[in-house]
Amino acid sequence: MAVQALFLKFQIMKKTLILASTLCLSLSALAVDEPTQAGDNLDLNGVLQLFEQSKTVEEFENKLNTDQDVNNLDLNEDGFVDYIRVIDYTEGNVHSLTLQVAYSDSEAQDVAVILLEDQGNESTVLQIVGDEELYGADYIVEPGAEGNDDVVNVHNWNTVRYVYTPGYAAWNSPWHYGRYPAWYSPRKPIAWSIYHARVRHYPIVCRHSHVHRCQIARAHYHRNHAYSHSYKAHHPHAGNHKSKASGGANKPSLQPTNRKLNHHIQGTPSTPASSQPDEVREMERAAPGAPAPAIHQDANGKPTKRPGGTKPSGNKAGGNNGGKKKGG
Repeated sequence: MAVQALFLKFQIMKKTLILASTLCLSLSALAVDEPTQAGDNLDLNGVLQLFEQSKTVEEFENKLNTDQDVNNLDLNEDGFVDYIRVIDYTEGNVHSLTLQVAYSDSEAQDVAVILLEDQGNESTVLQIVGDEELYGADYIVEPGAEGNDDVVNVHNWNTVRYVYTPGYAAWNSPWHYGRYPAWYSPRKPIAWSIYHARVRHYPIVCRHSHVHRCQIARAHYHRNHAYSHSYKAHHPHAGNHKSKASGGANKPSLQPTNRKLNHHIQGTPSTPASSQPDEVREMERAAPGAPAPAIHQDANGKPTKRPGGTKPSGNKAGGNNGGKKKGG
């Protein structure tokens, strides 16, 4: 009887150990499969692909908010994927195409910025930089294969040619929190494990960069940077960890590159199209029966005017809803 009792006790301990080991492995796998940054839900490689595929900045904004394989952000955790608006801050031969989310009716949070610099002789350099609050410090993606330092010339990309067309009026998205275009349909975010599995190998090859190549555009952008105090308050550790999304590098060089542009990796020219906004419709992200979104007003209590493709102000971008600015 004593031997049988010992044998039974041994079997119970063995099964308990196996179950504990299985549970630990499952928890470890789950931990690895969780995002470390909000930016893990916006793949910048995919953003760059959508930018290359578009003919205008407005079309690019539309694609950002319809392609379910790219945008899965829900910064304010209201249960819906955030609408990403695009604001082009331009000066001279540089463009800082800012991807921004209206965090609330009164605050905005920059997500990433596409930096463009025209270097003359039909040569244009592009980088996309993730916002530090979402991706960690110095998270840079650019066209080009890993291990190849040749700088890709994007002069003939459709949208690039569009923004450098004479007479181009800088695109300033007219949409606000709770106010979206007629075609837009809010959707719920998917689990990160599913989103991550959907990340595709895009035709445009992207690589991590250790060099800030667009110094002028970068400095110009930082003068217009918008961030949300509420987002920072709800995510106190935001920006402290490196994102798991594709791309990014820590401690990049701050010197512009002197490498020759690769003129063999280009898109095809396009004819610029109109950038007139679509018809507006008011949409609520709240539950049915909730109050309608507040009317957007300026500091004097007057209703804000919808931008008409004019250059954004250096003090407050149109549609910022009070997004806070901080310098670089």
